[in-house]
Amino acid sequence: MNLSGKNTVTGKTVTGKNAVPDQHPVSGKNIVCIGGGPAGLYFGLLMKLQDPDNRVVVIERNRPYDTFGWGVVFSDATLENLHQADPVSAETIGKAFSRWDDIDIHFKGTVNRSGGHGFIGIGRKKLLNILQDRCLEVGVELVFEAQVEDEQAIARQYHADLLVASDGLNSQIRTHYAEFFQPDIDQRHCRFVWLGTRKIFDAFTFLFVETEHGWFQVHAYQFQEGLSTFIVETTEETWLAAGIDKMSQEGGIAYCEKIFAPWLDGHPLISNAAHLRGAAIWIRFPRIICRNWVHWITPEGDNGKPVPIVLMGDAAHTAHFSIGSGTKLALEDAIELASRLQAHHGNLPAGLADYQQSRSVEVLKIQNAARNSTEWFENVVRYDALPPEQFAYSLLTRSQRISHENLRLRDRAWLENYERWFARTSTPFSPLIPPLLTPYRVRGVLLKNRVVVSPTLLYSAVEGTPGSFHLAHLGSRALGGAGLLIAEMTAISPQARVTPACTGLWNDQHVQAWKTITDFVHQHSDSQIGIQLGHAGRRGSTQLGWEQSDHPLPEGNWPLVSASALPYLPGVSQVPAALTRAQMKDIIAQFVAATQRAIEAGFDWLEIQAAHGYLLSSFISPLTNQRDDEYGGSLENRLRFPLAVFKAVRHVWPMDLPISVRISATDWVEGGTTVDEAVEIARRLYAAGVDMVDCSTGEVSVEQQPVYGRMYQTPMADRIRNEGNVPVIAVGAMTDADQINSIIASGRADLCALSRPFLADPAWLLHECARYGWTGINWPKPYLYGKEQLERQFIQKDTH
Repeated sequence: MNLSGKNTVTGKTVTGKNAVPDQHPVSGKNIVCIGGGPAGLYFGLLMKLQDPDNRVVVIERNRPYDTFGWGVVFSDATLENLHQADPVSAETIGKAFSRWDDIDIHFKGTVNRSGGHGFIGIGRKKLLNILQDRCLEVGVELVFEAQVEDEQAIARQYHADLLVASDGLNSQIRTHYAEFFQPDIDQRHCRFVWLGTRKIFDAFTFLFVETEHGWFQVHAYQFQEGLSTFIVETTEETWLAAGIDKMSQEGGIAYCEKIFAPWLDGHPLISNAAHLRGAAIWIRFPRIICRNWVHWITPEGDNGKPVPIVLMGDAAHTAHFSIGSGTKLALEDAIELASRLQAHHGNLPAGLADYQQSRSVEVLKIQNAARNSTEWFENVVRYDALPPEQFAYSLLTRSQRISHENLRLRDRAWLENYERWFARTSTPFSPLIPPLLTPYRVRGVLLKNRVVVSPTLLYSAVEGTPGSFHLAHLGSRALGGAGLLIAEMTAISPQARVTPACTGLWNDQHVQAWKTITDFVHQHSDSQIGIQLGHAGRRGSTQLGWEQSDHPLPEGNWPLVSASALPYLPGVSQVPAALTRAQMKDIIAQFVAATQRAIEAGFDWLEIQAAHGYLLSSFISPLTNQRDDEYGGSLENRLRFPLAVFKAVRHVWPMDLPISVRISATDWVEGGTTVDEAVEIARRLYAAGVDMVDCSTGEVSVEQQPVYGRMYQTPMADRIRNEGNVPVIAVGAMTDADQINSIIASGRADLCALSRPFLADPAWLLHECARYGWTGINWPKPYLYGKEQLERQFIQKDTH
């Protein structure tokens, strides 16, 4: 049906603002969708199909054929959802789709193609016209060129039972009721322009070009016969440096044509935003999250009937275009809301509450993935030193929705080629082996794989002495195949313990007890074993972990020290004394003595605990270091004591054995250590001779507000490794081998340390390998390649 740019209301062609509603129907509900984009149209369609007695009106400010942007992208799963919701429109939409399976990544003169991704694209204008025709077919009333200035007047005019705010990312209704919807709008850091071209791309194509001002990237794909979407994106800094902000619209487009000429084959770039002037077509993506999606109003003069306003589509949330389409989210919102209202038999309060609760969880998952993806594209410079093969892998797995094994399902041949390439970066052999099983060398220590048993407090020592429990714990995990075990934080003195049951290394008895454990590991496995040395600081003298954690002992407490005289739990913990210079010298000496005992005990690796609010961490964090001497204030001063400890330890620790330092990469508290600062901290540690940084977070302050989730600390490791150029160990909420493969293969970390999975199952890695059908868990084994041969042939990396 040709809408001719006019209003169609109850079968008549009228102007928008003069549209006159019919009388209140006897049955059904009156539903008004404010905003005629995909969300409003599709919800209106579904509600009319659900009950023909529903009167559904969709009000749109633009003309029927006006739309901005070019193509939109769906997955096959989204199309299946549309088929279930309305097979008729889905059939028409499906016939209009362009389909492709491949992703092409153009980077530094290379093209990397992977398949199996299952994308479908359609012109936004075409999609809207299909939905408009289908709405008219079933009796939805469409009102065009109608600007809604007063939603309460609209509610009265149409005797509305339900108002749907589907008025887009600049929603006036959301803004009007911001106090109730509580939107959180984050303007992201890149500028992008949504263009089109007649150059046809036969795959979803990413183009990366480095200019004198910085990186520009393109997301390009065909969406209909003879047309492709061509989104150009760059950072705000690069955009300004290139002077695009001062260019005309035509000038900015010409600049992009010049940059990407090798891929355009002479085709021009096209804008459909003639209503905008100059650089206004370049926008920053707003990430929108609303705490509430439903608000009830009582319009005057309509018998005092409460009417709910519900947000839908971009009005309620946005997800960056780099993971798909806001249109997909909008259509799925419409499906979910219609489904929930039907499930509650028209009970609006119950249905709307159910809609927000169920849909907001799904949207949050997508937004979390979108955040990861957005940050990747905002920081291309972070990854531009990666080899093209790894750059491509990193791009494909950027959102954490696509994992290593998911890539195997999509394109086995591509992934196996990548696994061979990755293996060759570690060894001259080119076996088909998953990344977590590749060896890794630090100084003179060769780890057979990238999996680390993370230091875990066991609270089972007697006067600092580890016993049979520690032997069983660490020995069984060595037999379980981990490349490296790091024993729990071990105190350098009795006063450095967290609890009375923590391990120590301050006397000869401790040395012999630890040597029993290291001997077992070395004799019965080819794992390496390390120890973490630390001082509890203000977090010491507390009850065991399964008692009142972080609370003082009922009796027998020892005095505490810290960077400043601040208790860990205000009003509960004892107040520590601010460390004096004389005490600093004593503690450095204790670290050195413990290090010498660690050598005698046979450890292969040393880690210094400078995280989680313990003594060295208390110097690093501005939350806990309020000193006014040369050990407080600037980052350089706050690092002075931890670096002094490290340098003294490094002086006595064998040069062919590595030292790592664990830090809290963020305190999760405003005013505390940030990830930006953690990158600099890691750089300074590395420059001083630290081999690896173990990237944990938090526990510095009880006021922390961490954002948990799977692999939630890995982004910090990623930044430190790829911005700071520092080798890292990633930790935190890793639960399966697929996640570790993704982290290692993408170059987000060099090693991955796990605690809880190994606590639950000493043979966790063996079982994961069995689950995925991998062989060679202990690769390289003497009976496979010869350990000595591998040592000779291993490509040793210079760690400094």
